[in-house]
Amino acid sequence: MGIQDDLYLSNNLLSLYAKCFGVVTARHLFDEMPYRDVVSWTAILSAHTRNKQHFEALELFDMMLGSGQCPNEFTLSSALRSCSALGEIECGVKIHASVVKLGLDLNPVLRTNLIDLYTKCDCTVEAYKLLAFVDDGDIVSWTTMISSLVETRKWNEALQIYVKMIEAGVYPNEFTFVKLLGMSSYLGLGYGKLLHAQLIRYGIELNVVLKTAIVDMYSKYRQMENAIKVSNLTPEYDVFLWTTIIAGLSQNLLVREAVSAFIDMELSGIVPNNFTYASLLNSCSSVLSLNLGEQFHSRVIMVGLEGDIYVGNALIDMYMKCSRVTTNAAKIFRGIASPNIITWTSLIAGFSEHGFEEVSFQLFAEMQAAGVQPNSFTLSTILGACSKMNSISQTTKHHAYIIKTKADDDMVVANALVDAYAGGGMADEAWRVIGMMNHRDPITYTSLASRLNQRGDHEMALQVIIHMCDDGVKMDEFSLASFLSAAAGLGTMETGKQLHCYCVKSGFDECNSVSNSLVHLYSKCGSMQDAYRAFKDINEPDAVSWNGFISGLASNGYISYALSAFDDMRLAGVKPDSVTFLTLTFACSHGGLFDLGLDYFHSMEKTYNVAPKLDHYACLVDLLGRAGRLEEAMRIIETMPFRPNSLVYKTLLNACKLHGNVPLGEDMARRCLELDPSDPAIYLLLANLYDNAGLSDFGEKTRRLMRERGLRRNPGKCWMEVRNNIHLFSTGQTSHPIIDEINEKLELLITKLKNQGYGYQESHDKLYHSEQLAVAFGLLSVPTMAPININKNSHICLHCHDFIMHVTQVVGREIIVRDGKRFHVFNNGQCSCRGH
Repeated sequence: MGIQDDLYLSNNLLSLYAKCFGVVTARHLFDEMPYRDVVSWTAILSAHTRNKQHFEALELFDMMLGSGQCPNEFTLSSALRSCSALGEIECGVKIHASVVKLGLDLNPVLRTNLIDLYTKCDCTVEAYKLLAFVDDGDIVSWTTMISSLVETRKWNEALQIYVKMIEAGVYPNEFTFVKLLGMSSYLGLGYGKLLHAQLIRYGIELNVVLKTAIVDMYSKYRQMENAIKVSNLTPEYDVFLWTTIIAGLSQNLLVREAVSAFIDMELSGIVPNNFTYASLLNSCSSVLSLNLGEQFHSRVIMVGLEGDIYVGNALIDMYMKCSRVTTNAAKIFRGIASPNIITWTSLIAGFSEHGFEEVSFQLFAEMQAAGVQPNSFTLSTILGACSKMNSISQTTKHHAYIIKTKADDDMVVANALVDAYAGGGMADEAWRVIGMMNHRDPITYTSLASRLNQRGDHEMALQVIIHMCDDGVKMDEFSLASFLSAAAGLGTMETGKQLHCYCVKSGFDECNSVSNSLVHLYSKCGSMQDAYRAFKDINEPDAVSWNGFISGLASNGYISYALSAFDDMRLAGVKPDSVTFLTLTFACSHGGLFDLGLDYFHSMEKTYNVAPKLDHYACLVDLLGRAGRLEEAMRIIETMPFRPNSLVYKTLLNACKLHGNVPLGEDMARRCLELDPSDPAIYLLLANLYDNAGLSDFGEKTRRLMRERGLRRNPGKCWMEVRNNIHLFSTGQTSHPIIDEINEKLELLITKLKNQGYGYQESHDKLYHSEQLAVAFGLLSVPTMAPININKNSHICLHCHDFIMHVTQVVGREIIVRDGKRFHVFNNGQCSCRGH
């Protein structure tokens, strides 16, 4: 039509493009316009600001000034908002000068923008000076400053401004309270309730926005009854209020109620949005309900939200957590046009959790190639994958990337590095990372202690307490649980009692994780009375509590009590899990209750819907083997739904050794060596089988073959706690401070045994075993009336077992040995294991 140069029409077209087709299309038109006025510049500048393209907005502002155009209040407002978003205080001050120069400093919109700028840029003095020019009753400026302080997480300053506002006689409105209620997540429920009381006192009208903020506040503190009560105070509902209610119910694991609220929402005629479906899918992930998640997935497809980033992220998380396969999550990922950092992190974490760590590493590289930079959660997730693989090469590779990107300043990432190095056995490197951290928290030290525990380095784990105290970091319930576990691993009763005292003083004895660790500690130290007291102090014992108690009774030889405790567990309404049945099978195996053990095993799946795992089959083989039912045990191995590992074959080989079945034992040894040819325990079991069967030549040949192949058994070690000191003993030891007195005592004991006709025979290796050295040291060091407590890192050998039984008959002392599986209480020539 030839009217493209009409400025009025061009400006209207520019506004149309900016609102309907996006900022890129609008910018093309703007660049082609031959004439531009203040309206043109303001339209394109505000379009960039609305689309969060703040750098481009400020560049346009400079171009406008360079073109000679004078900005108006709307131009200046958009420019100030971009300065606030970028924290550009210098540019903001220049614009403020322009505002004053143009005589617009009394404009309420610009004043509000300036207050927002100065507050977000830590210039609260300047912002407060601007408030001094506010007309009485101008709540907008006050609320803007409060809002800016809340957004920049300056909670105390926001409260101070709120108090000054009240003192100035300016009363809050619904928007003020919405902003203040946003802080309740950080300042506590009491603060939120106080604000709720104040808005009632001021007679603030409860519109749907304010109602949503109050509901959200109560939901975050698990006060769903109050949240629902507030939502019902007025009849107005919108999609945001319904979504807040559904999200609150989901976060509190009230999934049934969340689904019911979703149905009510639809019946009321309000259409759910993407956040509604994301909340419902998150609730499915929380309770691991794949069936419910798939139903919501179908609804998502019906309403066309499958490609939405928030819904897509929730779907990936749901499928990764609820499904045994990763294909569905991968398919959802491919359907998202622009995956964000949450999408990538959820996918990486999911593959790692499913055991595909290598895929996680590939995805991490693909994410970077796609231009998405990892955040602290992504980095901690990928380091978790390194830790699961025990891959030091991957850990060091990603550590290098973290240093390069300066992400090691983040405590979450640094803690994940500590965990990865400690999990890979590089404790020194983990300590080095800790030393380089600016700040440390309980998670830092808990990660290190728990990893040291997993690797059996309990003494080093307890040393972490000293470093933690020197650093001024207080123990929490998780670190206490790790330290109690370390004390249990060492069997150090005194250290454990000191930690128990700290638990009581700090109030952590009310936490189930700590209470469960106390039960474990006292059980491992052989003090079932203390373990029982710790168990009875638990308000609501869960499956972990019961399992720890039952296991403690079984390992201490109280088999009938352990089985009785299982009955009590069922009567208490606590569902047994796979660990429970592993413990029961162990108890029956070591208690000689073989048929009962079989009944428990068969009831797992039939009665309790607990699928047996490989460990359960290994325990069943042990039970049948101890009963002498070797052929039946062999049939179990051949028919079980898992591929047998070396442990299963070794278990039956040990049973063959006990019952003298050489042909089957040789077959088991052959199968073991095919799977693990470098395990010296297989050679020693086979050699002992030959010895017991009177084939000592074959036994000697087997040991010689082991030595020729350069294989050595890890030396058996024992340790004792005497007067808060740990004394360590190993076979053939010569380094203990009083080793000469220990050897003298042993020679005297052996002479007494021989004189009384006990037929003592020297061990095969002609050396004193660690158990013997510990017994002699105990007789020299432990008070006469006290039992001698010895801890061992592996099973007690038959030679030492017989030796200690005879010693108790000669010296009249009780000796308690905790080996790798159970307690042996020796007294008057008898052992609590009764040969089982």
